[in-house]
Amino acid sequence: MTWLNPLLVRTLWWGTGVALLATAGLVAAVIAFGVLMARPVPVVIGSPPPDLHGEDVGISSASGALLRGWFIAGRPGSGAVVLMHGVRSNRLSMVARARLLNAAGFSVLLFDFQAHGESVGARITFGQLEGMDASAAVAFVQSRLPVERVGAIGTSLGGAAALLGPAPLTVDALVLESVYPDIETAVADRIRSTLGPFFGAILAFPLEELFERLLPSVLRIDPAKLRPIDHIAEVRAPVMVASGERDDHTTIAEATALFARARDPKVFWAVPGAGHVDLEAYAPEEYHRRVLPFLINALQAR
Repeated sequence: MTWLNPLLVRTLWWGTGVALLATAGLVAAVIAFGVLMARPVPVVIGSPPPDLHGEDVGISSASGALLRGWFIAGRPGSGAVVLMHGVRSNRLSMVARARLLNAAGFSVLLFDFQAHGESVGARITFGQLEGMDASAAVAFVQSRLPVERVGAIGTSLGGAAALLGPAPLTVDALVLESVYPDIETAVADRIRSTLGPFFGAILAFPLEELFERLLPSVLRIDPAKLRPIDHIAEVRAPVMVASGERDDHTTIAEATALFARARDPKVFWAVPGAGHVDLEAYAPEEYHRRVLPFLINALQAR
């Protein structure tokens, strides 16, 4: 049987080579995914829509960026709302909300997070630097309108930034739409969504672990600082958590877990049929019926 030894050796070498190549391929794929998702998305946006009568503003953030945005004045005494967009988007995605809120009397600030839109930035950090932007935006409105109550709406990345820091936003009402509970879960969800139920179930955990280990060295992001679920209990204002029932990027179970950590008073809205989408665009009538009264009660009722 000694004739089997060379074949066995070649098989072992072949198997080892395939495993090493597969591992190298996975590492390269994970690095490419991280770099791709973190790259800036600059967009020339220009002037606000004429019907909003907005003012171009610049806001200095501790993230190092000069945030570009629009400020829209409302009725005195009617409160103000800061609108915070999702990842790889910009303030244009929040224009419909701005129209809705301004028609109800609110002053509104729309802005671009660092590395988005017209705000500079080296990379997207999934909330680590964007949390500083959110804080700067709220501080701007509070300085501009010192006697008004101020709320915020954050979608996906915007909602995570509202919770991550340097501390959760000090506001009088907070709406969180499709917000991930922690970066580990967010990455695993996206891997499962991309690879499908079979391969996703097998590879989501090891690929997420690999991505988490590469975050500090490749993207200079600390995964421990990307856990909104650890900070939502620090919010002392009324909170609304909204999520699509078919969202495969932030599942309804994950949204429910985030909501469970929030203090009272709080409201949960599970949007039937919705995935990881713009909830206002998906269900505008229901959005108006739920979100607008929530903000009016918190910011305009005296």
